[in-house]
This record gives sequence, C-alpha cells and structure tokens, in this order.
Amino acid sequence: MSGIVRVYKRDDEGTLHFREAWFDEDYSQFVMNYGVVGHQSKTEETDVPDAAAADGLLDAFAVQCAEDGYAEIAEEDQFWVVAQFALKTREGTDRDRYLEEKAKDALISHLAWRGLGTVERSEFTDFKLNLFCLCPEVNKAVNAIKVCARNEDLDFTKLSIGAAPHGDPQNFKLKHSAKPATTFSL
Repeated sequence: MSGIVRVYKRDDEGTLHFREAWFDEDYSQFVMNYGVVGHQSKTEETDVPDAAAADGLLDAFAVQCAEDGYAEIAEEDQFWVVAQFALKTREGTDRDRYLEEKAKDALISHLAWRGLGTVERSEFTDFKLNLFCLCPEVNKAVNAIKVCARNEDLDFTKLSIGAAPHGDPQNFKLKHSAKPATTFSL
C-alpha cells in the first residue's frame, strides 16, 4: 500500500478532522499527520526498517481510521479553489515562472499541514497564473491561501481566489480579490 492515506471525519459539532500517513523513504520513517482541518496539524514519526514494514503500518493505519469513522472524501465531493495571480504579460516572464514554483511549493506545504487539500496543477492564461487546489472546505482553504500568500511574499496585491464545486468547474465564484471585483474568471 505505497502512497499516502488521507481520511476525514466530522465530529458531532460538524468540525472536520483529518488523518493522513505515508512512508518517508528519505528518512525511513512512517509519518502520521492529524488534526482539525484548517489548523496546523500534529505529526508523529516512527522509524521503520524498510518499505514493507511501512506498508504494514499504512494498512493498520487505514483499518484503524475506518474503525474510528474516518473515510476518504471523493474528489466529486470537494471543491476547486484557484489562487490566481495577475501578471503583466500574456504568457508570463521568467519572474512569473519563479512565482509559479514558489507559490506551488508554499501552497502544497501550507494546505497539506492543515488538511486543506492538494495543489493539483498550475497554468498560465492571458495575463494570469492559476494554481488549482482540490480542497474539502472552501472558506478555510481561501483563508489559508491568503495567509500563505502574505507570509511567503507571493504578490498578495495581485491575488484573487475563486472556488467552484468539483463537478462544476465552469461556475467559479469570487472568494477574494485584492482589487475591487465581483467576478472570477480563469
């Protein structure tokens, strides 16, 4: 069972919690990450002798999570949240490509350690850089993206954020704009 196991559960108050685990080959460790979605998670690492031992721990982790009521959230039940940066050129410059890599790396880490989703892809369109994030909770993801953009100096003044249900990617709604705006378009 190589890869990552990522599961979620709502408590009685409706708060979404997450658990995830994976094998870190570089350090030969089984890593568990867990907490309330939108908040910095707690992490536990366990040294393991090899990938086979890690697979056994991943299997046991998945079973325990299922017994505790955790389950994967299907992609179709999640949302596209797009962090969009306005650019000065149609295709993007070398500086814009640097922004793309810096923003992707920052968002991957920031969202993951809070159970807020994954960065699925990025693209340059007319005068825009779009980073597509697949997220279980829109509002918490939007807030996290804003915090990340500020903390990582990611051109916050050029940031807009739009969100749409996974199954309706043509219907983005504006969730944040650094400049006065009422609509969001890719």
